[in-house]
Amino acid sequence: MKQVDIAIIGGGPAGLAAALEAKKTGAQSILIIERDRELGGILQQCIHNGFGLQWFGEELSGPEYAHRFIEQLADTGIEVMTDTMALQLNPDKTIIAAGYHTGWEEIHAKAVILAMGCRERTRGAINIPGARPAGVYTAGCAQRLVNMEGYMPGREIVILGSGDIGLIMARRMTWEGAKVKLVSEIMPYSSGLARNIAQCLDDNDIPLKFSHTVTQIHGRERVEGVTVAEVDAKLNPIPGTEEYIPCDTLLLSVGLIPENELTTMAGIQMDPVTSGAAVDQNRQTSVEGIFACGNVLHVHDLVDNVSAEAVIAGHAAAEYVRKTEHPAPRKVALKPENGVRYTVPQALNLAGELPEELDLYFRVRNAYKPAVLEITADGKVIRTVKKPIMTPGEMEKVKVKTADIAQAGEIALRIVEA
Repeated sequence: MKQVDIAIIGGGPAGLAAALEAKKTGAQSILIIERDRELGGILQQCIHNGFGLQWFGEELSGPEYAHRFIEQLADTGIEVMTDTMALQLNPDKTIIAAGYHTGWEEIHAKAVILAMGCRERTRGAINIPGARPAGVYTAGCAQRLVNMEGYMPGREIVILGSGDIGLIMARRMTWEGAKVKLVSEIMPYSSGLARNIAQCLDDNDIPLKFSHTVTQIHGRERVEGVTVAEVDAKLNPIPGTEEYIPCDTLLLSVGLIPENELTTMAGIQMDPVTSGAAVDQNRQTSVEGIFACGNVLHVHDLVDNVSAEAVIAGHAAAEYVRKTEHPAPRKVALKPENGVRYTVPQALNLAGELPEELDLYFRVRNAYKPAVLEITADGKVIRTVKKPIMTPGEMEKVKVKTADIAQAGEIALRIVEA
């Protein structure tokens, strides 16, 4: 049995940043539990650049970004358990883990930070008709095969979905000598960053078709081709628009799912839109002393934002451990309305000491160009934000003054003009 101040489940960018901030804030014993053989999480296979522009002020590759944090762990006394799987999380903050080096372990923590990241949606989640031939991969699986294992999954590629991993793999496969015939996106807009559309597709002359999806996979032993069709406003294939595209590989970039089995096991309240925990501005969940950050909370598009959110959770967890008394929460719900899909945090805890400003993160439902966002407190507009464009593929952030919401009973975010 192991006793620690803070246990962090996940050693990716969120877990690393949370651990370092918790140590800086004064936590004594910190444990990182990581199921992979090394720290860094998904960053280890993201060998392209573009990371760290906000956090470090320079362009880094994924492994370089992770290494900056891993280096900082030296001489901090933060304990790391790799090759270890957290199997159970209880509301009393007890963790059951099993590891290659440690065997069965029972861990008692004063606070827990959830940083498990997310996983990809698979073919089974979107029900594409056809047999089960070789050659159907998620984009992230293909990324690991190419970047870390040295294998090429195929030579003639069709990619379904325009998520960031799919866009990046379109470029990567092209640079490795494959022919990417098409990126097909079922929505009328991209779910990835605009810079990835430009750098990955436009710069490499890779075609992108919006409002199109794969309706059939052909081949029995190996993928021989796919049928792509246009969809209507209800996302149903339009008869007569089918096109057969010969290929030997189909990559799926059709969304990410936060890895929240442990979260639900602990009885934590979930947000059905984000598929992550519902949290306050300190990233504390509905179970006192359990915090969440990074892609396990909601899917981010920039790792810099993951690190910033992890710092919030790490600091709050260390403060929670340090204080012997915790004031009763006074939570005020944040309501997404009229074009705003979700907000993080989902509620604000207005009890205790508060900073002058709070950061609210949100995503919109559709592409708005231009867009005007209103923030209201009990129906009164307290802030208006105008932007030339807001898209679902890019997370937005807005600040609110604590003085404007201190007495509010309900706060809402909504798009009022587009």
